[in-house]
Amino acid sequence: MHELEVNVRFCETDLLGHVNNNNFFVYMEDSRIQFFKDLNLVADDWNFILASTKCDFIKQVYFNQTLLIQSHVMKIGNTSFHLEQDMYEKDSGELVAKGTSVIVQFDFHSQKSVPLTDEMRAELEYHQLATN
Repeated sequence: MHELEVNVRFCETDLLGHVNNNNFFVYMEDSRIQFFKDLNLVADDWNFILASTKCDFIKQVYFNQTLLIQSHVMKIGNTSFHLEQDMYEKDSGELVAKGTSVIVQFDFHSQKSVPLTDEMRAELEYHQLATN
């Protein structure tokens, strides 16, 4: 499992005082980018696109709270993988949001998806959630 902490900034809240729902997608992106870097899935050139993303909002989040985003791979395909990102309020440990994304390895010159390398697959498998 990959983890990243995010501190909620005042500008990420709305008139109701809680984090605006759009910001959860930003948190997911920050975590996803760090996930790519930490697993050495990207080099100087960016080789992934986001095919789909979704987020379920479970509890309200407020300014100055710290979120812990735990990312793990749910499924690995030939050219893509599914990433699940659970967001917890760090102090209480309560689940506040649950996101999923489908990420595709993409060749921008040919404008086509390309197979994941064996090295990428090994890194992704290491972070794949075990299913019983």
